[in-house]
Amino acid sequence: MKLSPLADRLILGRMMPLFSFVVAVLCFLVPADLTAADAKKPNVILIMADDLGYETIGANGGTSYPTPHLDKLAASGVRFTQCYVQPLCTPTRVQLMTGKYNVRNYVDFGNMDPKAVTFGNLFKQAGYATAIAGKWQLGQDKELPKKYGFEEHCLWQHTRRPPRYANAGLEINGVEKDYTKGEYGPDEVNRFVLDYLSRKKDAPFFLYYPMMLTHSPYQPTPDSPDWDPKAIGENVNKHDKHFGEMVTYMDKLIGQVLAQLDKLGLRENTLVIFLGDNGTGAGTKSMMGSKVVIGGKGTTTDAGMHVPLIAHWPGQTAKGKVCGDLVDSTDFLPTICEAAGIKLPRDLVVDGRSFLPQLRGEKGQPREWIYSWYSPRQENLREFAFNQHYKLYRNGDFYDLRKDLEESSPAKASLLSGEAASAAKMLQGALDKYQDARPASLPKPAAAEEGAKKAKKKKKAE
Repeated sequence: MKLSPLADRLILGRMMPLFSFVVAVLCFLVPADLTAADAKKPNVILIMADDLGYETIGANGGTSYPTPHLDKLAASGVRFTQCYVQPLCTPTRVQLMTGKYNVRNYVDFGNMDPKAVTFGNLFKQAGYATAIAGKWQLGQDKELPKKYGFEEHCLWQHTRRPPRYANAGLEINGVEKDYTKGEYGPDEVNRFVLDYLSRKKDAPFFLYYPMMLTHSPYQPTPDSPDWDPKAIGENVNKHDKHFGEMVTYMDKLIGQVLAQLDKLGLRENTLVIFLGDNGTGAGTKSMMGSKVVIGGKGTTTDAGMHVPLIAHWPGQTAKGKVCGDLVDSTDFLPTICEAAGIKLPRDLVVDGRSFLPQLRGEKGQPREWIYSWYSPRQENLREFAFNQHYKLYRNGDFYDLRKDLEESSPAKASLLSGEAASAAKMLQGALDKYQDARPASLPKPAAAEEGAKKAKKKKKAE
């Protein structure tokens, strides 16, 4: 039966008090701190490429490989020109995840102290959904990802070391999965990432994405002309030409992640940070215009430690800003925690310094120096401190990086004068700060000079 307009208004008027009561009850049942607070928490995605130096990205001046998605990210966000990490993957991963220099907690190559507190732990304790996807190489205990705070994981090289590219082997939430139908390992990890974003779109999440690309073996990608879906193993179809194809494919996968954020309406509330874990593979040649850059992975020179760093957070990061402040791998934990409003525990020692103010276009508190304790296999320790212009090793070797970036002709700090002498004094202060920082419970490796002498004697004896 159709009611008159007057009757409709009378009925609506009588129902309004009941409607208001129901709404009030529902609001009471859903705690305001869960709705309002969670809505304000930003999502954080930290992406780290494997063996990718500063010179490989177009936005940094690289001209060898197309990286359109990262170039666009840099144009809309902040690009850092002075980000440095450790010369090899495990040392960098330990620093990145704990915010501590290796001198405090580095155990050995391929492992991290199971008792370490990581950014995964901190985000999980703060109520975030947490996941890690990509390369692991931090220990074979099945429980380690959870111990480090990650609720979900999709990993390569966790409890075993199968192929990583064509017909790869992965471990997804503890279950081994081997691909045999021409699947590409990085694609499968990326599918996990895209699915994770879709499943967690309504809750604040932290996703740590240490990619497998672009580490050797340099093999064809599914976009390569000579891609072979039947290839199996790490020693097939290798060629240096494939490095560039792998760089571009890495960029493509990152583009898919960014597109997924857009599709799900998450981009505005998500901080995305991209960096490399060490310099490009040793001997790999790339171009920056007419300048040739040779990859120096494993060395303590600029070529082994200088990596790209790009960050984007719509409405929060400065647009198209280029920052020349020093950043190192210990700085990421305090930066993303500050972005998420996570206060660091008072008893947690952190060497890093947040660069969130610089992301927002503010001055912040730029570093004066970067310190490094580097002994990946507990031998041949190299300890040094440096800034944009100068570098000082524990043994007194001093370099003016503006004149000798490859560190071919050391000067002795004791013989310096003027600006160089002042810089050496400042850098010596940084070294002194960590003089006794190595816990007695951890092994103390031989210095580089002593290690070199031992190696020479051993070779002579053989």
